[in-house]
Amino acid sequence: MKLEMMTTADDVSMLSKLKVVDFLYDHLDEYGDKKEHIKKALDYALSPYPSAGGFIIYYEEKGNIVGAVVINNTGMQGYIPENILVYIAVHKEYRGKGIGKKLMKKIIELTKGDIALHVEKDNPARFLYEKVGFENPYLEMRYYKEKVKAE
Repeated sequence: MKLEMMTTADDVSMLSKLKVVDFLYDHLDEYGDKKEHIKKALDYALSPYPSAGGFIIYYEEKGNIVGAVVINNTGMQGYIPENILVYIAVHKEYRGKGIGKKLMKKIIELTKGDIALHVEKDNPARFLYEKVGFENPYLEMRYYKEKVKAE
């Protein structure tokens, strides 16, 4: 298995980026987003602008992605974690083989500052996050303007 890393748009071809988008869309299961939203997170991670950035890492075996993670920098420090783990997924056929844990350890090694992530309370990956040291000190609440307009 080979580890690949993308940190700027120069590191990646459009084909490679779309391959990561398709992989995440297919393997995030019910915890995923629309392809257009996944692509936006990748664009942000690969942005050359100082107010954006991050990186993408993935494991590849025989030309196929088997695990991938997207980190976005927040530009904040202290009061909000400097990094957000936006997406992490492991291919269905490779789950339970330690790839998710390797990806988590790699992002912890590569990031500067704290890391936040959002996880559904019923997502089994939550236990992996806790195992590598993530804590849940807050209850997140969101206000969706579009839902209010529809009512």
